[in-house]
Parts: sequence; C-alpha cells; structure tokens
Amino acid sequence: MSFGDQNNPYGAPQGQQPGYGQPPQGPPPGYGQPPQGPPPGYGQPPQGPPPGYGQPQGPPPGYGYPAAPPVAPYGYGTGMEMPGLMKTARVLLFILAGFQLLFGLIVGIAVGATQDASNGIGTGDSTDSFAGLGFFAAGLLLALGALSIFLGVKFKSGGSGIRVTTIVYASLMILGGIANIVNGGGGSATFGGLIDLAMAGIILASMVNGAASAWFGRPRY
Repeated sequence: MSFGDQNNPYGAPQGQQPGYGQPPQGPPPGYGQPPQGPPPGYGQPPQGPPPGYGQPQGPPPGYGYPAAPPVAPYGYGTGMEMPGLMKTARVLLFILAGFQLLFGLIVGIAVGATQDASNGIGTGDSTDSFAGLGFFAAGLLLALGALSIFLGVKFKSGGSGIRVTTIVYASLMILGGIANIVNGGGGSATFGGLIDLAMAGIILASMVNGAASAWFGRPRY
C-alpha cells in the first residue's frame, strides 16, 4: 500500500488528525440559537396584589372622637364671651369711678381751702369737726372710685368672689341713692341719688342672673 512520496512537500503530512488545519465545519453547538426561555420569574406579573391591597383601611387614631376645646389665654376661660349686660355694668363701673374720684378731689380741695380760711381768721378751732367730716367724705369717695376700677378690671378674669363683692357694692349704692333721694329735698343730692340708683340697679341686675354665674364660674387655664 502506497502512502505517497514522503519527500513531496505538497503531499499530505503524516500523523495529523483528520481535519487539522481546516476551518470548522459549521458554528459551534448552540451558536445563534435563542436562549432556552427567560430566567425564572422574569417578565411575569406579581402573584396577587400586595398585602392589604383593596382591604378597607381603618380610620386614623382618634377619628370620631370630639375635638378638644380651644385653649384660650389665661383668664379668658374656654373662649366664652362676656355677656352684654355685664359689659354694660363694667362700663358703668368705670364711669362711676370717674365721678367718685373727681368729686373726692373736689371735696378734699374745698374742705382744705375752707379750713385754711377759718384758720386765717382765727376760727379754725370751731371748724375742725366740719373739716374732719369733709376729709372723711373725700377719702371715702376716692376709695370707692378705686374699688369701682378694681371691680371693672377684674370682670375679665375674676371669679365668684368678684361677683359677690360687686353684688354687695351695688346693693350699698342703691341704699345710698335712696337715702339721697329722700333727704335731698329736691336739690343736687336728690339728682345724684337718682343717678346712683339707676347705675347701681343695672350693675346689680347684671350680677344676679344665670349668665353672670356661668361667666364667673367658668374654667380657667
């Protein structure tokens, strides 16, 4: 059996495997073929809705409970407004205080001037009692004026004690007005008594009704 000329350079080399030096016959296995399916779970819709989806959500904590009342500044209760009659009485107290302070100053100045004149003419000893009463009246008017201002101011933040004090004060003013009307003899004292009676009556009426009791008994913060 002849294997050809071994010296022939164009002959087939000896000992080489079949196909050596030749291009591969066709693409490698699997080349150009689509992948065998996507990875597990890729592109698939989620299995069912997320937990709690579509289920009714309960109301927020505290839903359905009454809201807390508004907190008002100190001394003003829970946003409650002062009744109208009490506002009127408060204004009257301030007006009354103005008259009391004014008349107290006038009486004090007048008594002092009269006493100085009596001392100048040597009759001061005989008018000492009169001067003492005059100064007492002037001091009383000034004290009542200060009390009227105090009560009017405390109407905003005062409690039941202010209400009781105002009732007693207005009652005494009514008695004083009646006394001035009776003993005034139709003069200036009678006119002053009528004014005192009217103002004190309004103040007293504003203190003895249910609205005043609710106002002075309101909670405070």
